[in-house]
Amino acid sequence: MCAGPTTLAALRQAIGRIERGPLVETAAAGAPVPLGDGRVDGLLGGGLVRGALHEVFSRTPADAATATAFAAGLTQRLSGERTVLWIGQDFVAVEGGDLSGNGLAAIGLAPERLLFVRTPDAVAALKAAGEGLACAALGAVVIEPWGAPKLLDLSATRRLALAAAKAEVPALLLRVAAAPEPSAAETRWVVAAAPSPPGEAFGRPVFAAELVRNRRGATGAWIMEWNADDRLFREPRPLGRPAHPRVAPAAALDRPGAAEGLARRAAG
Repeated sequence: MCAGPTTLAALRQAIGRIERGPLVETAAAGAPVPLGDGRVDGLLGGGLVRGALHEVFSRTPADAATATAFAAGLTQRLSGERTVLWIGQDFVAVEGGDLSGNGLAAIGLAPERLLFVRTPDAVAALKAAGEGLACAALGAVVIEPWGAPKLLDLSATRRLALAAAKAEVPALLLRVAAAPEPSAAETRWVVAAAPSPPGEAFGRPVFAAELVRNRRGATGAWIMEWNADDRLFREPRPLGRPAHPRVAPAAALDRPGAAEGLARRAAG
């Protein structure tokens, strides 16, 4: 389903088919979903709440692909085996490149579970998110607007959070060209790339993840590794010397143009 974008009308039809299909069980309603890393889950009160809004920001423009990979990992944990609705604004693909099916599969998020919607602007993206969050059969809704649209204010995020809570469907806002600002998010993450373990051809995805907002407890910062086989985050083993200089997320999610595009816009 990630082969091409769909329209809002097609989205409604697709959601109708999902609602009529068998419901795959996920975590019990209201129960937090553990990320797998005990250091993080402890501060989160056991894990992330499904029926809530969560935000992921890239620390710098160059970390856009890393933030996308981190959001994909959170989505995998939260969605179980259900269909994921991923809503991307057109300009994200223009500046940073399209999502890669192979990259998502490498993260552990099966491309056949992904329903990808491309929208011309943030207005349409939020409208599609509203449609998706009304469907309790979805595993998660990811919203990826470009930049900092004015309409994505505190009131808009409250509506997303309320819709997520009503349907028990997690909403993830992926912000790769924006700075954190007040919102109704349950958690807010700021993510950068970190060195992968030594001795691996390309290395497992490793993130410098900072939890800067946590409505249920304290905040913190960690180096977290994504294990695609077990599909969970964990504390990475200590780096040897020399540490492998590559980081997997930027290559795996296939968004090489993000930093270059932002640099061009800044220069102009």
